Amino acid sequence: MGRWERAAWSASVLTHAGLLRPYLPDQILGMGLALRRYGLSAASLYAVGAAQSSRRAALVDQSGTVSYGEMDDRTSNVAAGLADRGVAAGDRVGVLCRNHRGFVDATVGLAKLGADALLLNTGMAGPQLAQVFAHEGASALIADDEFLATAEGLGPAVPRIVTEEVDRLAGGPRRRPPSPRRSGGQIILTSGTTGAPKGAHRAGPSGIGPLVSLLSAVPLRRGDVTYVAAPLFHAWGFAHLALAGLLGSTMVVRSRFEPEATLRLIEDQRVTVLAAVPVMLQRIMDLPETTRAAYDTSSLRVVVVSGSALPGGLATRFMDSFGDVLYNLYGSTEVAWVSVASPRDLRAAPATAGRAPRGTVVKLLDGAGDPVPPGRPGRIFVGNDLLFAGYTGGGSKPVVDGLMATGDTGHFNDEGLLFVDGRDDDMIVSGGENIFPSEVEELLLEHPAVAEACVVGVADEQWGQRLRACVVAAPGASVTGEELRAFVKGRLAGYKVPRDVVFLEDLPRNTTGKIVRRQLAL
Repeated sequence: MGRWERAAWSASVLTHAGLLRPYLPDQILGMGLALRRYGLSAASLYAVGAAQSSRRAALVDQSGTVSYGEMDDRTSNVAAGLADRGVAAGDRVGVLCRNHRGFVDATVGLAKLGADALLLNTGMAGPQLAQVFAHEGASALIADDEFLATAEGLGPAVPRIVTEEVDRLAGGPRRRPPSPRRSGGQIILTSGTTGAPKGAHRAGPSGIGPLVSLLSAVPLRRGDVTYVAAPLFHAWGFAHLALAGLLGSTMVVRSRFEPEATLRLIEDQRVTVLAAVPVMLQRIMDLPETTRAAYDTSSLRVVVVSGSALPGGLATRFMDSFGDVLYNLYGSTEVAWVSVASPRDLRAAPATAGRAPRGTVVKLLDGAGDPVPPGRPGRIFVGNDLLFAGYTGGGSKPVVDGLMATGDTGHFNDEGLLFVDGRDDDMIVSGGENIFPSEVEELLLEHPAVAEACVVGVADEQWGQRLRACVVAAPGASVTGEELRAFVKGRLAGYKVPRDVVFLEDLPRNTTGKIVRRQLAL
């Protein structure tokens, strides 16, 4: 695509999203001043939105509705208040909050001050929090009151600021923060499902290319009402905080996810976009059909999920119930996005991760670094404008010809759709055969008596490793391990049949919905 063709395409995407439109002179001036002061970063989100329409609803949480103008004032007040408490540009401050305005006040306020927000997982135990805090060099903590006990191990030298105090700062007399000498960013932790969480630094993008790329694949629009059910501390949730600000949308949040309450919220707020993780859709679909049908969810245009694998059967069942509104984004903290599966893609191949949006390059490489043909597995490498610069403690992902490894293995089908076979380190070697558990898991989920399934490798003297299937039975269903083994044996090669089948009440998951496989392999 040539320069002018690319510019015309970008303009078309931005126009369709409602971003490229006429503005009044005072709006243009206000947006320009905000971008000059803060750059294209979290610090400018509400300042730019306030210049466009200060009264537009920016955020709705349990405490009510806040406009763009109010959010701009609140976050400026927080920045000034934190400066009074000794926080300075370049400092790193931990943020340990659930999804509510306090999280947004803190992170955007820190960005306006030129400080970095270390986004902390609300599911952390005390020792892990202390380990992350020390490793990342954070100098203070902003936290919900419920997490102060978890933070006891940080020691008396680390100042704690509870979100109630942040709220008082935000609502005080209007104050102007000091001019930042640097752009404040966010340190987002990896999920830690295969080891200790690592910090990945995220600064603002250098241009609008990434926004155009995503909007070309997922039809988000200016003025959407977006319920961000995914945790805001996670890359996926925080991305939607940023997208809502960039699009001038209303972001709806709740401190805790509840499936029926989500349907009620969609009806009450006329939510147009739901940003979630796959396990949340599973919990919604676990509700009785009569409960789901009791709520008017016709306002939903887009349901977009990421953060963990989306089972193909769940994708189909969800669309059968809520319409063809589901988009599945495959990505990671390190590389942002890799591919997006549209409703049409998911109807054609429910287990697919979709296609790379324009501006993103995806290649599958073998051990020698050469591309593999369709149908053959290879390591997934990706290139886009949002690759992270490395872990805060040093190190990065492998890079080949400017493309970064995701840590996953996958394959393309003949139509160019990407399928993720599993993590490189999830591969099970049994009797010399390489097995990725996702194929077996997808098959088990096709059994009507299976609600959830995870396949792991456990040590075996004869085979090196053997397959263990950990299964959650569907409500009211009855099935035996031998029946499930026979079900797999009739459809896959013999070496892919789990030798053990263990029934559990639920699978261990982290706060973003990813299954913690290492706990199942013990």
